[in-house]
Amino acid sequence: MRKTAVAFVLIPFLFAFVNAQSIDEYSVARYFNASLSNGFHSFDDGDAVIDTDIASMRENIWDIWKSIVKGYDEEKLIELDLLENRKTGSWQLPSELEQNATMPYYFGCNEYPSLTRGKYPLFVYMHGSGDKNEEWETGIGLCLRRFYSPAIYFVPQIPNAYGEYYRWAIQSKQWAWEKLLRLAFVNDNVDANKIYFFGISEGGYGSQRLASFYADYLAGAGPMAGGEPLKNAPMENVANIAFSLRTGELDDGFGRNLLTRTALNAADSLASLYPGYFNHFIEVIPGYGHGIDYTPTTPWLAQYTRDPHPDFFIWENYDMYGRCRTSFYNLQVIEDARENSNSRACYEYKRVGNTINLDVRSVEYTTTYTQGSIPMLFKKEYYDAQKGVVRIYLNEEEFDLSKPVTLYLNGWKIFEGKVLASVKSMIESCALFYDPERLFPAALDVDIANYLATTAVNDVADAETAVGQPVYDISGIKLNEPPKEGIYIKNDRKVLVK
Repeated sequence: MRKTAVAFVLIPFLFAFVNAQSIDEYSVARYFNASLSNGFHSFDDGDAVIDTDIASMRENIWDIWKSIVKGYDEEKLIELDLLENRKTGSWQLPSELEQNATMPYYFGCNEYPSLTRGKYPLFVYMHGSGDKNEEWETGIGLCLRRFYSPAIYFVPQIPNAYGEYYRWAIQSKQWAWEKLLRLAFVNDNVDANKIYFFGISEGGYGSQRLASFYADYLAGAGPMAGGEPLKNAPMENVANIAFSLRTGELDDGFGRNLLTRTALNAADSLASLYPGYFNHFIEVIPGYGHGIDYTPTTPWLAQYTRDPHPDFFIWENYDMYGRCRTSFYNLQVIEDARENSNSRACYEYKRVGNTINLDVRSVEYTTTYTQGSIPMLFKKEYYDAQKGVVRIYLNEEEFDLSKPVTLYLNGWKIFEGKVLASVKSMIESCALFYDPERLFPAALDVDIANYLATTAVNDVADAETAVGQPVYDISGIKLNEPPKEGIYIKNDRKVLVK
């Protein structure tokens, strides 16, 4: 049976028309500066619909952003040079996240960088947890001699080599990765769609976690001699990227071999459920322990290019060292959909033409196997989300914005109509993602709680499905036949019968 619903749960941005060349560049620049200093917030200095060339408007806004980022008062990337010259820079990490944390790095290309050659892939290498000076030197040596060429390499050294600070995914390092991505995207030498995270041992743990956390920015990731419990790095999130994980079969420290097999089984299962989306090279290497051949990973990754606008993805928005993301691909969390601190919000997005199917659920983990003190294996249970607001960004390349867009939420049709292209949407998405591929001209807001408060159905069977129990009219009489149009209430749930 067809499911329909009232449309007030969805809020398209509506604005007055403006010529694409008439935006107030000063207001946009001021907003971008404030976003860099204070974090993402709403742009309130313009509310115009784009009635001319969207591509030209995107180029104009990106040029403003690029100029602001390059002029912003902060420690920058050093000038790109030959990697063999071993030029280094350093960033001071925020003291509120990690005290006395200066992160030095190598940044260079393993051939002489030339803009006439075109843009280069960027590989970000994370070292293991031995002596940090020795590990850093091992890393730069591998990048110079044994990893993919030609490419740009960013090779940082851990600032504080003790305890939890020797982790590549804690909040201070998240700050560094987001800064790196932002600066890389405005670097004329870097291919924005060929960025890869990889690492060995502790760097393998870090790059696996970060692959799941930042998949929408990456073309691929290649942890080696690692293996994380999948609660720390949900495999679902790495749909659409190239994912490699290679560990020796005898590498049983912290269950690395078991966890790599678990990742392989999960990736195989997801690849079977969603053909074409989970491209992986996961291997438990016979006869090897913690030391393996590191050379196959980067050439395999380099074959793949990011798709910044996939027609399918799953995003399990998880807490990584006390912090969740607020956006992923073309979604932005306006209000959290998690039921409680023990659950996570999970978004499954599918697009066919101008039709979107978005499922929003809470997911809860139960540990099924523990090795020592480490929870290793889990089962997951999903429940339809009961609250939350999510913004869906749209672009003119994936959607025909001259025609209606249809949206289904958890299987229910909740919106059908045209969505106007707006300056506000494009500016805000630029500040949110800082990604040249994700300046979106249109957006829709979905309020899940409002949707649940009033669900439109066609008959009693649909109504019972909506509330999960028999339906009564307002006087308390159970309905046994299709009712007339009206609102029928069970407890605090309203069902609108169309």
